[in-house]
Amino acid sequence: MDNTSVTASLRSTTSIADARDNARAFLEGLAPALAPEATDTVILVVSELVTNALRHGGGTCTLDLTAHHDSIEVAVHDPSPQAPRMRTPDLNGGTGGFGWPMVNHLARATAVTHHDAGGKTVSALLPR
Repeated sequence: MDNTSVTASLRSTTSIADARDNARAFLEGLAPALAPEATDTVILVVSELVTNALRHGGGTCTLDLTAHHDSIEVAVHDPSPQAPRMRTPDLNGGTGGFGWPMVNHLARATAVTHHDAGGKTVSALLPR
């Protein structure tokens, strides 16, 4: 990623609703503005990654949003070393399994970075 293209960044410890609200405010402040469909996609990915971090990553997370010239980077940090995994979505029991495959489908790229001090960052790069 070309860091010289960063136009804005947001960092906050958050709940799912706060994450969506913060992401929407962040995106609304960008110039040029994102298309409504791109905004909705970023908000959906934020919601999914934060939900997964809170549910499977220890109950706390930090959200970073970075706007690059042609993309938006969503990064969620949590204290768990366990990486997301693909699993068969549960169509009947309501236990999930849809989020990580959906994020991978919507994003140009996804990555999981493990930290020496513990925890990980899950990131998704989305078209701007």
